[in-house]
Amino acid sequence: MGEIHQLILRHGRDAAKQLVAPEERRLVDIAAQVLACDDSGIGVTYSGFCLTALPHKRLAEEEIWERKTPRITLLVEPGHFYEGETRRLFGVPYGSRARLILLYLQTQAVRTNSPEVELGPSMRAWMERMGVQAGGKNYREIREQSARLSACRLTFFWPTSEGRGRGFSKESIVESGIQLYDLEDEDGQARLWVDTVRLSSSFYRALKEHPVPIWEPAVKQISNQSMAIDVYIWLSYRLHVLDRQTSVTWTALHGQFGAGYKLIRQFKPRFIDSLQMAMAVYPEARITINETGLVLHPSPPPIPERELRRLL
Repeated sequence: MGEIHQLILRHGRDAAKQLVAPEERRLVDIAAQVLACDDSGIGVTYSGFCLTALPHKRLAEEEIWERKTPRITLLVEPGHFYEGETRRLFGVPYGSRARLILLYLQTQAVRTNSPEVELGPSMRAWMERMGVQAGGKNYREIREQSARLSACRLTFFWPTSEGRGRGFSKESIVESGIQLYDLEDEDGQARLWVDTVRLSSSFYRALKEHPVPIWEPAVKQISNQSMAIDVYIWLSYRLHVLDRQTSVTWTALHGQFGAGYKLIRQFKPRFIDSLQMAMAVYPEARITINETGLVLHPSPPPIPERELRRLL
């Protein structure tokens, strides 16, 4: 993937698109947008979400989501939430919109050093910055996923020295629900996100103890691709801390990212496509794909050097 970035830098986007295979031209567009971006937005996610993730597609409303990896297990249980006066069972959050909402909540909590996050115009502006316009179908999806995040109960488990799993806490992600109203302001425009949300104490504590920085402009370019978001966040966590090359088998990758794909041969093409998009927005990532899986090479952090200098 680094070759695409080099082609863009040497020849420009239009010429680079003529020098790659037709199926790679969309990757040139994504990579060019990232290389040209001077946005300073840095987001934060909990390290647990770098090793496992929410489902990509909708589950049955009563279905429990469980993803096991050698290092961590995520359990998400659906819950009830009120719509007006009606109590409703909401299933497990899923897809790209749920991931973006979670990323916003975590980033704001760390930026403000508070578990209480304001929604309102701030969340609307952030979503639009991520390329998600707050209206129509997008609003309905965000409203639905917000309610699912409010209702669900989430637990992370990890191995102990005795080999038994334990979770940091079996609580909601949030203590106070995300209320999205269809009210109108004086100009007749819908007022979105007119509430605040408070992250649960255990989730906020875990986030503060184990934050992982990501670059928001990179997420923007893949904001509609849930698996690509997961792969990018995973690479952001893994690559820059490696001190030597590390192999990851297709079996392990299928276990972490392949929910919904029964066979590895069905999973591989979708994963490779998502990996290529993640690498397009992470120019410094050094990865080799082979018959047995991936080889991860030590790589610079995903945050551009100019932004790291600003942080330091």
